Amino acid sequence: MIRRTYLVLGAALAALGASASHAQAALDEILARKAITIAIPTDFPPYGFVGTDLKPQGLDIDMANYIGAKLGARVELVPVTSANRIPYLQTKKAHLVISTLGKNPDREKVIDFTAAYSPFFQAVFASKSLNVKSFGDLAGKTVAVTRGAIEDMEITKLAPPAADIKRFEDNNATVSAFVSGQVQAIATGASVAGNMMQRNPQLNAEYKLLIKDSPNFIGVAKGEDKLRLRVNEIIAAGKAAGDLDRMAQKWLGRPAGDLPN
Repeated sequence: MIRRTYLVLGAALAALGASASHAQAALDEILARKAITIAIPTDFPPYGFVGTDLKPQGLDIDMANYIGAKLGARVELVPVTSANRIPYLQTKKAHLVISTLGKNPDREKVIDFTAAYSPFFQAVFASKSLNVKSFGDLAGKTVAVTRGAIEDMEITKLAPPAADIKRFEDNNATVSAFVSGQVQAIATGASVAGNMMQRNPQLNAEYKLLIKDSPNFIGVAKGEDKLRLRVNEIIAAGKAAGDLDRMAQKWLGRPAGDLPN
């Protein structure tokens, strides 16, 4: 009986060891293959969009290529949406997610995060003629938001029950709904709104309400601590060298500044 107990215990410990070894396999795999798969956005300018050459570009793409270069690995970019970017990590379709990903307790239950790499904040934007000075003023008004994005979760908590929140499957559809007049307001990232307003001056849109300050973090699969810590080293060195400030300046018009670890 005692011998059987030791055998069972030994098998359990071996299984745990194999599981832990597997959980730490990502960085070793990347270095061995000299290739890394990174999920990025293609519908969220200036963080990620398709250029005139039909190739992805933007701050998140620059960051993906930056990390790949520091690891000595070829970068394989995989386009994702707000709704499927976390499942891509969980199903091992990507080693990292660099896709305007905000950190919150619910997400921390299912994936891990590196230090922040770029600034981001969400807000409500609408026409200057629309009287919105508080979240209470959204009562009876239609607001577009991208399903699953952090602004979706936050506006749901902040807006009154009488607000009509319209959820769209990707950022392009959310912006299109506002531009075409299907909704009166849009809850989105400030940089996205700035790009939208620049392209559509006839909207006469402006910033109305701050939803949340939410710097961008890189998503890593649960338990991949070796990869997470290596990426943190790259981010820290990039901050010290001014590389993150230069990337943010290029795409957002302002440096990255102080970002949380």
